[in-house]
Amino acid sequence: MDNNTPASGGFKGGLGSLFGGGTPEYSNTELAGVPLTGMSPLSPYLNVDPRYLLQDTDEFILPTGANKTRGRFELAFFTIGGCCITGTAFGTLNGLRMGLTETRGMPWSKPRNVQILNMVTRHGASWANTLGSVALLYSVFGVAIEKARGAEDDLNTVAAGTLTGMLFKSTAGLKGATRGGLIGLAMSGLYALYNNWDHLKGTSPSHY
Repeated sequence: MDNNTPASGGFKGGLGSLFGGGTPEYSNTELAGVPLTGMSPLSPYLNVDPRYLLQDTDEFILPTGANKTRGRFELAFFTIGGCCITGTAFGTLNGLRMGLTETRGMPWSKPRNVQILNMVTRHGASWANTLGSVALLYSVFGVAIEKARGAEDDLNTVAAGTLTGMLFKSTAGLKGATRGGLIGLAMSGLYALYNNWDHLKGTSPSHY
């Protein structure tokens, strides 16, 4: 029985060399030194060093010079669309509330339903137009300031918010533009503070 063991090993090696290479055999002592941290044990017949399978870099490939986060131009479409949807939802609920309040003394009939429906559609479209316009102005100012300064930071956010508020309320005169600029400054400042809250607490942010 002992004499057949080397022969069987040689037979396996012969077949392995016949099909493109012999299959290496590893002892338990050799496999004990292979680091398998964070991964399941591999078969020794794979003939692959498990250390090469450990990924220490990102799992995606970025173009040369690209950032891991999306820029203002990429986020502009999401911002405008999100504001339009939010304005539609808020205006619809507000129009429904006002329609039910104004037609409280009317019986449930077709004229009351039509009046409530008109209130819902009118307020929904109005709020969607308002928030969409604000988001469009903010995105345009943000992209323009980023291209002009050549940098992306919270200063662009605050400046874009202030200019958006001033331009949006410019039809109300100097006082209205000033009031709108202050409101935009306050809202953009709070947003910048929220983005840097982890940095202010001294902890690393969990998202980009």
